[in-house]
Amino acid sequence: MESVSHQTHYFVPEPSRWPVVGALALFCLGLGAALAVNGVGFGKLSLGLGFAILFYMLFGWFGDVIRESLKGNYHGKEDLSFRWGMGWFIFSEVMFFAAFFGALFYVRTISVPELGNFEHKLLYPDFTAAWPLSTGPGITQRYEAMAAWGLPAINTLILLSSGATLTWAHWGLIQGKRTSLTIGLGMTVLLGALFLGLQAHEYSHAMHELNLTLGSGAYGMTFYMLTGFHGMHVLLGAIILAVVWLRVVRGHFNTEHHFAFEAAAWYWHFVDVVWLLLFTLVYWL
Repeated sequence: MESVSHQTHYFVPEPSRWPVVGALALFCLGLGAALAVNGVGFGKLSLGLGFAILFYMLFGWFGDVIRESLKGNYHGKEDLSFRWGMGWFIFSEVMFFAAFFGALFYVRTISVPELGNFEHKLLYPDFTAAWPLSTGPGITQRYEAMAAWGLPAINTLILLSSGATLTWAHWGLIQGKRTSLTIGLGMTVLLGALFLGLQAHEYSHAMHELNLTLGSGAYGMTFYMLTGFHGMHVLLGAIILAVVWLRVVRGHFNTEHHFAFEAAAWYWHFVDVVWLLLFTLVYWL
């Protein structure tokens, strides 16, 4: 890799059509969502068209970036920009989840005890200041809280194992051992898919057998908000790792030039850490 201090220029790509295509996709998505929620038949069609254009844009734009990288257009300055960009992106995700954990903290430690004091007992005599919130007749339907030592514990083990297989794959990449790289990364993708499958089963069990829904008060709301958004991040991370695996199979990376792999690994390890917090604060405590 060319030293940043000796690089004479920063690579500037040719004018691209992809920002215009992306703007069209967002327009169709916004229009379709607005029409669909108001029951207009054309809304779903516009929504589907928006997603199709968005996927087309992502494949095309990312493909251009990959081809530019394979041509050797990226050197020290570009690599540094990519690292800063990924670092700030993960930081924004940290703040995103910090807000959600903050909401959980506020509900559990401030609002629930406040509603259970003597003054509010006059307004809500059936309310019990306990977590998970217990429900009473006339307030909402009864539900059961999620247990920590079932599927959540298994999913924790799965994500921890995926972090280990990803580290093994990274070690294989640095050591030039393509077999370890390919197998380790493939196992990570499969473990991510297994996590999502078990989470879908967990949601089905919670909704149909425990009667735990988004309408189950503050507990149901915070449970699905935190675990659902984390599941979306696992899905995104698994897709990113799958794309990186396909690139590994095609021989796109070597021991010195592999930041796409590193960026995906950073993101996946971040997802692992968030899940450990979720398991502790949402399921266990």
